[in-house]
Amino acid sequence: MASTRDIRRRIKSVGNTQKITRAMEMVSAAKMRKSVVSVLAIRPYAHAAWSVLTNLSRAFESNREGLLEVREVNRVLAIAITSNKGLCGAFNAQLIKKIKEEIAHPERLSINRVGKEKIESKTKNIEIDFITIGKKCEGVVRKAEKDIIASFNDLTYLPKIDDVRAVGKIVRDDYLAKKYDKVVVFYTDYVSAMSQQAKVRQILPISKIDLEKQIAEMDVLAAEYGLNAPVSEYKIEPNPDAVLEYIIPRLIDMQIYHAILESNAAKESARMMAMRGATDAAGEMRDDLTFVYNQIRQMKITQEIAEISAGRAALEN
Repeated sequence: MASTRDIRRRIKSVGNTQKITRAMEMVSAAKMRKSVVSVLAIRPYAHAAWSVLTNLSRAFESNREGLLEVREVNRVLAIAITSNKGLCGAFNAQLIKKIKEEIAHPERLSINRVGKEKIESKTKNIEIDFITIGKKCEGVVRKAEKDIIASFNDLTYLPKIDDVRAVGKIVRDDYLAKKYDKVVVFYTDYVSAMSQQAKVRQILPISKIDLEKQIAEMDVLAAEYGLNAPVSEYKIEPNPDAVLEYIIPRLIDMQIYHAILESNAAKESARMMAMRGATDAAGEMRDDLTFVYNQIRQMKITQEIAEISAGRAALEN
């Protein structure tokens, strides 16, 4: 049985740990609020961009060149967004699991759509290269023996849109050079402080069906926060092709930016909940240790009283 001195040391140690985790919980809560504000600020813009592009979608059928070109998938570029550090619950584990599943079954990423038609790849061994944002996914990608063409570890907390343009430029240039036939992003969607979902979203080629699904998801989220935008019809000048050439690069940057902001909000909420759980667990451990300490102390006091009583009885006899 441990001595009272050892238990006092453990109680003090657990108490110090509890103070640290409580402080980290408060810091994460403050960061989460900022991240959520950023996400809510970008969602109306993202929704409006989807709506504008849907209104321009009739140009998709006549213009299938450049960033709108749909090809048979042989190589895929994946953007993976995780955190630089741990202590954020299952945030990284969920996304890493999603990445491993797609690496193990690359045929899931081998389908492109033109309208309602699907273009299925004839290649069985689809190659997947990565752009990593956050250090936690780098080791997983390297262990899977996949190439990392670029790494942006400084974009893991509230980046500006200008900071994301470098990622968007790599995506656009490599797709236009036909180095890759499809571009996707792995990220964690912020649902609430208690819930985050790992997702994979297609960025290129742009599909009308995928856009409609994404707009529907944005409508649900926007309605939850009272951010629904009215449906509008647009007069397009000088012509849809010229507008598409201008708006699509910015749409790609916005998609990546939106995914990073969602991941940041999900990361901080997951870390806040993990630190809250650690604080509660430390409190319970401290209570248990205090109970054991009091029991041992009471046993010693009782033993000392019994010895004194026995000694007094021996003297009287």
